[in-house]
Amino acid sequence: MPEVLKQPAPKQAATDDSALRDRVRAIIEDVRTRGDAAVREYSERFDGWSPESFRLSPEEVERIVATVPGQVLDDIRFVQEQVRGFARHQRESLHDIEVETLPGVRLGHRHVPIGAVGAYVPGGRYPLTASAHMTIVTAKVAGVPRVVACTPPIRGEVPAATVAAMHLAGADEIHLLGGVQAVAAMATGTASVSSVDLLAGPGNAYVAEAKRQLFGEVGIDLFAGPTEILVIADEHADPFVVAVDLLSQAEHGPDSPAVLITTSRELAVEVLGHVEALLPGMPTADFAGPAWRDHGEVVVVGSIDEAFALADTYAAEHVEVLTERPRLALERMRDYGALFLGEGTCVSYGDKVIGTNHVLPTKGAARYTGGLWVGKYLKTVTYQEVTDPASSARLGEVCGRAARVELFEGHARSGDVRAAKFGDATPEWADRARA
Repeated sequence: MPEVLKQPAPKQAATDDSALRDRVRAIIEDVRTRGDAAVREYSERFDGWSPESFRLSPEEVERIVATVPGQVLDDIRFVQEQVRGFARHQRESLHDIEVETLPGVRLGHRHVPIGAVGAYVPGGRYPLTASAHMTIVTAKVAGVPRVVACTPPIRGEVPAATVAAMHLAGADEIHLLGGVQAVAAMATGTASVSSVDLLAGPGNAYVAEAKRQLFGEVGIDLFAGPTEILVIADEHADPFVVAVDLLSQAEHGPDSPAVLITTSRELAVEVLGHVEALLPGMPTADFAGPAWRDHGEVVVVGSIDEAFALADTYAAEHVEVLTERPRLALERMRDYGALFLGEGTCVSYGDKVIGTNHVLPTKGAARYTGGLWVGKYLKTVTYQEVTDPASSARLGEVCGRAARVELFEGHARSGDVRAAKFGDATPEWADRARA
């Protein structure tokens, strides 16, 4: 049986989030009804931000980018090239196909880019340039012709590094606008923001709820909750590295789970000690401390196979494998957002620099979906063509019989007329109709 050395705080009774849902719904409907006027009111109320225009002109973008230190711009370019390079390889792996299944019967599919995407790049306390790379660069590699990007001001200031990242990523429009009002404007359209077809990017609980409510009217990348890290470690892992990596994700917010599953009780005890020593000195301890206190877990298991099996039950967003043979996880695990194999990599690389996408499934959603990637910005659409008369006649005969089993007479007749036109059997109903 697994030994639990640290478990999360007891779950509180589920809070009623109907107030949040109602508030988001009201904002969306207000933006839908009053457009830019409503957007401006909410931006003033929530962000203290009401410029003459939320959309930055090319001249404004150029001026803002010029204020960003050269090293920051170089780093943005480096990271975006990693994201762009991997996304290109992903795109090149997706091929249009056409096959002939019967004489003269051609079936195919094509990967068609979505026409317009809204990329939400969160801000609030800090500039989050990485989300610009993940959402905008990937969309552009997919071939999306129009990407609208929104990010909020930070404490009433322009987040210059984020604007630079959005611009260098290839955004076609950049708006200094955040929150539900930004998401609603992109989805429903206003006089100054033309509507998009899909919303992508992370955000707080209000942004996530807005995407949930707008899903169907527009597409979304995925439903996302607080970020998660799960580390699988054996006796060969460095307990100090494990502790540092657990806390690296806990700093995202006070509700971010951080889980260690290990085959070594000695390592588990050392990790707990390192975490307690590291936490007080962290500048982000106000988030990381509550996250570890309330959502941290340490579990000791009997074997590496048991560790992999237990990890799959979490279906965690990020899974670090710090073991002697980390690539075993590729064979043994199924349910995760992204794997980070070996001590040479870490979740922070995925979040910031390595090139894979950091918009990933949370709250167990990795059981049924992966994260944001170039394919999310593509529609796989099919087509069919029949040029051989005999094949059309054969399909028509089978279609007529199959449709009548389901009592779909209209469908059956569509098959009948082709069986008659390209074959030699005129249906009785057609003779009666023509008489």
